[in-house]
Amino acid sequence: MGLAGDKITIHGGRPLSGRIELKGAKNLVTKAMVAAILGETPSVLRDVPDISDVRVVRGLLDVHGVKVTSTEEGVLMLDPSNVESAHMADIDAHAGSSRIPILFCGPLLHRLGEAFIPDLGGCRIGDRPIDYHLEVLRQFGAVVEKQPSGIRMSAPNGLKGTKVHLPYPSVGATEQVLLTAVRAEGITELRGAAIEPEIMDLINILQKMGAIITVDTDRVIRIEGVDRLEGYSHTALFDRNEAASWAAAALATEGDIFVGGARQGEMLTFLNVYRKVGGKFDIHDDGIRFYHPGTELNPVIIETDVHPGFMTDWQQPLVVALTKARGVSIVHETVYEQRFGFVDALVEMGATIQVHKECLGGQACRFGQRNFNHSAVISGPTKLHGADIVVPDLRGGFSHLIAALSAEGTSTVSNVGIISRGYEKFITKLEQLGADFVLEG
Repeated sequence: MGLAGDKITIHGGRPLSGRIELKGAKNLVTKAMVAAILGETPSVLRDVPDISDVRVVRGLLDVHGVKVTSTEEGVLMLDPSNVESAHMADIDAHAGSSRIPILFCGPLLHRLGEAFIPDLGGCRIGDRPIDYHLEVLRQFGAVVEKQPSGIRMSAPNGLKGTKVHLPYPSVGATEQVLLTAVRAEGITELRGAAIEPEIMDLINILQKMGAIITVDTDRVIRIEGVDRLEGYSHTALFDRNEAASWAAAALATEGDIFVGGARQGEMLTFLNVYRKVGGKFDIHDDGIRFYHPGTELNPVIIETDVHPGFMTDWQQPLVVALTKARGVSIVHETVYEQRFGFVDALVEMGATIQVHKECLGGQACRFGQRNFNHSAVISGPTKLHGADIVVPDLRGGFSHLIAALSAEGTSTVSNVGIISRGYEKFITKLEQLGADFVLEG
């Protein structure tokens, strides 16, 4: 599994039922692997999912001289004792469209005094995110040179603590500051920080390594730089996005799925919305059981937000379930400008969904009056029917899988390899839950 051209033919209309197990969060594990570069001794990371994003980071670590070995399934040992500069071409070959190379910069500047990243041009990452990362690194004292083949960074005078105020609580920018500030000389103050559970787990890892990090109220994080960090031993936080995706699948297919490894605390906001929709759940010590109530579902009004709000990655799978609710649901997306492209396929399958440029159902947000389709109105209940679908992206792709599984008739979903970027062994899990499908290479 993992070829972008993979195709799956699904015979829908069967409830998904059974138990699946979660591993660590994609959004934490890949950053924890990068953090290992900062240690003077090897690190051990457990509950690592077998997904393509992890393989990308493993390749990048390898070209930088970090020895990565898998001692048993889901466990990685990362030995950074021979960290070295990598050639642009090698980094480019392993990175693909990944944004991860930008997070290597702070740790590499500390270890080697220099870092390179290939040209992550606008078509791949967009100008704003990379420029913002570069500006943050400059604030720490990095010298950034844009060259035809990419970007070279150096720190002739070492990196110094600084004050950073994020205009929006960006997860990537917060990670950049944390990974750079822990070894920078002096104190770094980060205002407007992201405080997602994956960020807090990264802070836990850095503290295990010897970092001094204080998380204050009002999104303020202070980091006191230290001279040396050791390796860590850590079990990764479970993947909240995958948990919510299977929960939505249980609702959409009128099924019953026990999600092993899911925890209540990090799912609090999702569970409240799930209950409002009419979904049932039982909290257990080893996971959460999600199941359909057997009665009609309720419409809801949702506004996505940064943590502790309703995650943007949760809305796409839940929208599929909302096509089954009686009445009108509204989803206002405030985190990403263009997150409703996936609904075109749902409409083709029989859903009644209208997308609007206005801020509907909540407060005016930063995308209002800017010609972004960022609000969706879902009218239901509608019966979905089979269709031919091409997966556009990771979360949208899983939503299309859920739609096909809940639809009457047969659907062909192409490009499902993208889904393996963030969902470990999802084909095996579909088998475990009794889905009726055929996978074609």
